[in-house]
Amino acid sequence: MEILNSPSRVIPAAVYHRERWRNGLGWTREILRLPAQGDWQLRLSIAEIEQDAAFSAFPGVERELVLLEGEGLRLRFADGRCETLLPPHQRLRFAGEDELSGELVDGTTRDFNLMWRRADLHAELLHRPLVGSMLFFTETQAAWAIHLLAGQAEFEDATLPPLQVGDTAWLGAGGRRRHALLGGGELLAIRIRPASAA
Repeated sequence: MEILNSPSRVIPAAVYHRERWRNGLGWTREILRLPAQGDWQLRLSIAEIEQDAAFSAFPGVERELVLLEGEGLRLRFADGRCETLLPPHQRLRFAGEDELSGELVDGTTRDFNLMWRRADLHAELLHRPLVGSMLFFTETQAAWAIHLLAGQAEFEDATLPPLQVGDTAWLGAGGRRRHALLGGGELLAIRIRPASAA
């Protein structure tokens, strides 16, 4: 799939595009959108939730939300389900069609938001400590996104710049390639493949 071949790069936290929600109750800092123009198939962002608010609906989209900062976020679904994301880094996957609202447990939260179109892509999110080195293999139909939660990291071959806290690396698909990430800390690693390959 062409979008997964997007060139490998490090996206510094300082360049994430920040915009106000349409309802004015929070902010979104967009990390990555593929394709960059038109309707996206994959989107990574960080939501800054300032008060209780309804979530926007995204038909045809799968979502996974990870609590980054704050005392917690309670997700109330229209079907009666209630899930609470608590520190450190609790997460939940749900359908973009789900009707729900978010309630702050105690003050503002920052939440990592992974969204992908289920007809096109399959995404798997892992939360891992980084101790020493970690290997990521890209393939013809497999790309990775790596978001550094804490610590510092650098790629062994130095073809990409080092990662600071909050930065994200995109490792594009292509021929099979080994990426060795060295450092110490904590990260989110997301493997993305075409839906047909999953």
